[in-house]
Amino acid sequence: MNGTLTLLPDEIDIDLGANETLLAAALRAGIGHAHACGGRARCSTCRVRVVSGIDDCLPRNRDEAAMADRFGFDPAVRLACQTRVGGDVVVRRLVLDSEDLELALAQNRADDPSRAVGAEQRLTVMFADLRGFTHFAEHLPPYDVIHVLNRYFAAMSRAVERHGGRINNTMGDGLMALFPGDVASRRDGALEAVAAALAMVAAMDEVKTYVETTYGHVLDIGIGLHLGEVVLGALARAGEGRLTAIGDTINLASRIEQANKQFGTCVLASDAVVEALGDHVVVARSVRARLPGRSEESTLHEIASLS
Repeated sequence: MNGTLTLLPDEIDIDLGANETLLAAALRAGIGHAHACGGRARCSTCRVRVVSGIDDCLPRNRDEAAMADRFGFDPAVRLACQTRVGGDVVVRRLVLDSEDLELALAQNRADDPSRAVGAEQRLTVMFADLRGFTHFAEHLPPYDVIHVLNRYFAAMSRAVERHGGRINNTMGDGLMALFPGDVASRRDGALEAVAAALAMVAAMDEVKTYVETTYGHVLDIGIGLHLGEVVLGALARAGEGRLTAIGDTINLASRIEQANKQFGTCVLASDAVVEALGDHVVVARSVRARLPGRSEESTLHEIASLS
């Protein structure tokens, strides 16, 4: 028995032929299954998600494995043009119309397609925000405001990138950075993120001196760190495939950053970050706070240094 392919959302069952790929079976049944490269594993437009029967799918061949590695497919996302099965399987087509096809082709053309189709990853998220910038911006010409912002972001970017992070987004005078870290170390980016935060505070001293000397204004920085699962993916219509991250971990990191205002601190980290580092981090003090959107109080830790 070669098995039966149940194709969603088409809601049809197809008897699989001997050594037949999922794509070949779908095309034989008259389904307009996308396959822009002609079914040669040169694109990802034929991809499907295996809803059930993953254990009956044969392992990825070399071509499919290369594409899966490139885009960070989870095990349930397969190329229909390469996947063969030895039993019954239910799969959902992921490229259904012309707009889906356009997006998939854009992902294939992306310079950095890593995680382009969406995947969960455990990492450390950083939010940073300038204190006093709104008052500063209200009293200076636009050119000076942008000039200072550029100087600030350049200094912060150097600190983030030097420690393996990547600025994912900027929002006015704030930024969000992601630290995937080293999977082998099991630190999930926590060490790198804390090191970057401390480097940003040090770099901010020069920015503060420059702004105060030049413009007579005082600026400071607040940084929040949290470690957890996020959903990563490239939005093809937003900034040429810019990587984006969503999830509760993102929201909590942002709220931790905001808590710096309440406690007069510069760098606050969650329990998850501090626990991941153990003896490698020195905590100045720990505080309890009820963060917006949370029913229970959270313990936050003011980071002093690394040991």
